[in-house]
Amino acid sequence: MPGVLLEARLLATVSRLAGPVRGAGVVLISLFGAFSTGSALGWALFAFVAVTAVADFRLPRVALPVAFVRVVSLSVVLGGEGQWVLTVLTTTLITWQWQWPLRVTVPATAALLAVQVAVAGPGVLVRAVLESVLARVAYELLRRSSRRVDVVRERAAEQSRAAAVALDRGRREREYLALLHDTAAATFLMAAHGGDPVAVAAQARRDLVVLAERGEAEGTVDLGAALAAVARDSGLAVRVSAEVVPVPAGVALAFVRAVRELLVNVERHAGTREAELTVSRGAVVIVRDAGQGFVPGDVPEHRRGLRGSVADRLRAVGGAASIDSEPGRGTTASLVWPHD
Repeated sequence: MPGVLLEARLLATVSRLAGPVRGAGVVLISLFGAFSTGSALGWALFAFVAVTAVADFRLPRVALPVAFVRVVSLSVVLGGEGQWVLTVLTTTLITWQWQWPLRVTVPATAALLAVQVAVAGPGVLVRAVLESVLARVAYELLRRSSRRVDVVRERAAEQSRAAAVALDRGRREREYLALLHDTAAATFLMAAHGGDPVAVAAQARRDLVVLAERGEAEGTVDLGAALAAVARDSGLAVRVSAEVVPVPAGVALAFVRAVRELLVNVERHAGTREAELTVSRGAVVIVRDAGQGFVPGDVPEHRRGLRGSVADRLRAVGGAASIDSEPGRGTTASLVWPHD
């Protein structure tokens, strides 16, 4: 979930403040206790409490044992009687519940109450236990409430994200349908009314470029039909065997440009006027000729046709291209796009 949850922030704040609240509380209680006793012993105990309160403010790792020793010392010296000892005891037990988990507070509370009972008797037991339980219950209620708030906030955020995605998807679909109407639909209408095949093919290629610019995720193109149009527009006699292979428009554009370059190479260098084009499922395209062939490794570096116009274009859309050729045995170019 993004951000810091309310539950985590709230509990961290409560835990962080529990120590200072305890330290400030026991210091004030001890100040009034020292005034009420009016003795040197009372002021000495106040000084002891003030010194130990430093751990509550600055040393949280040792605050629990220091608080334990502080309460036990007051109980032993004062005999466990009076409001001073009882108030320090309950303040300590309450703030423990806010700062540490049950596996720590339960044994610590039991040990402290055992000492208190041994020193002053069971008179304080009911009040101390009741206040400790109420403090823990309040802490757990706060924790559950903040957790419910987190759940509600996350659900609201998910609904907002889903609504935003749906709105954006709807907008993109409307834009893409409008683009199809302005490009492919117009080209189909031209072909249906007996338009010039060369003009229709040229228009189809322009439509493909425009559609590809919309991004690979916005619509698909039948790769077989697109490459069949390229073959018909070629100066070669191309035997075409093409299945219906839907691919993203950007991928189709890369195949169109690569196959056009391959057919141009056949026309210029192979010494034949015939070629074969196969488009099969899985986005596998084969361009084959029975021309004079060549050694692919002997192609100079500055000749960028096969490398730049074919291999690099397929690689840019996640595909691959390979050339198999030998002198006198023709050439076979394999283009693959792993659409799965």
